Amino acid sequence: MPLSGRWTLTRYLIEERRRFPGATGDLNALILDVALACKAIARIVAFGTLADTVGTSMPGGANGTAAVGGGVNVQGEVQKPLDVLSNEIFIRMNEWNGHLAGLASEEMEAPKQIPGSYPRGKYLLVFDPLDGSSNIDVNVSVGSIFSILRAPEEVIDSGRDVVEADFLQPGAAQVAAGYAIYGPTTMLVLSVGNGVAGFTLNPNLGEFVLSHADIRVPEQTQEFAINTSNSRFWEPPVKRYVAECLAGQTGARGKDFNMRWIASMVAEAHRILMRGGVFLYPRDTKDPARPGRLRLLYEANPMGFIVEQAGGRASTGRQPILGVNPGALHQRIGFVFGSKAEVERIERYHHEPVPSEAPAPLFAPRSLFRD
Repeated sequence: MPLSGRWTLTRYLIEERRRFPGATGDLNALILDVALACKAIARIVAFGTLADTVGTSMPGGANGTAAVGGGVNVQGEVQKPLDVLSNEIFIRMNEWNGHLAGLASEEMEAPKQIPGSYPRGKYLLVFDPLDGSSNIDVNVSVGSIFSILRAPEEVIDSGRDVVEADFLQPGAAQVAAGYAIYGPTTMLVLSVGNGVAGFTLNPNLGEFVLSHADIRVPEQTQEFAINTSNSRFWEPPVKRYVAECLAGQTGARGKDFNMRWIASMVAEAHRILMRGGVFLYPRDTKDPARPGRLRLLYEANPMGFIVEQAGGRASTGRQPILGVNPGALHQRIGFVFGSKAEVERIERYHHEPVPSEAPAPLFAPRSLFRD
């Protein structure tokens, strides 16, 4: 592995390809096109509310018109203009290159077909074009998440249009995954199945340059991230875990914890990769029709792949996230990831019998995290 800052993303991918003499280079080219889309989105995000006044250039050299938000996507969420524009950038930067059989996005109800005028390839691209977009108005870091899968042999051989079932592959089948974070600096964090590397965008060169050669998640931590406003809907194992963290040195854990919550999963994941921690967006009872909040294909699988490649653990709370067989394109799921020891503890709590509690005295103090 090179000294940090010496290699560009292109050189890193070339060196990784050399481990597989029979590789065609299609995966490298696809990742570079994804990285180019992330550069374009980073530039637009950097303008914030000024983006509509400075004008943008769409990929391919054509001048793009301002994106229109306010619609509701398939997730039932109101789209912001940058959600729409980021989705369009991902499509336009990747549909023409001949490496893809199809695309799927959090912002689109059905898979996106490759136009007949372009060649088709052997990979599928799944992405969340702008994670945490609700934070743009308050200038908090946001990002893009992507996952690359192999298209089924039937699709490659026949050249037929992709269907939803082609994308329903477990996270362990991912060929590569990554995210870009648009913050004080723009970074691309990537795994091609051989550890995790981080690249910082050098604005003078316009290139992603290797800055974090071998990212590893610390096994131990004293930080956790969870949305406590949902505490009344948590299952008992999650309540137990959070209560023990809050009890600090005088509690069962014997140490103090800090709680974080950014409400941008890319930002949460990046902090955990850099210094450890655990993130919980668990299954709860808030909406019985939704077994979780986060999307399995667009968020949990790619982040789980990255975290596990970095030595951490990613789970539903009950089982490894990468072993879940997806049942739908926009499936939601409970998600816990981060430092290995903490995630394993949370899994253990889910598998242990729930301890019975005696009725609380009428005037006993009530904990925030108890029913």
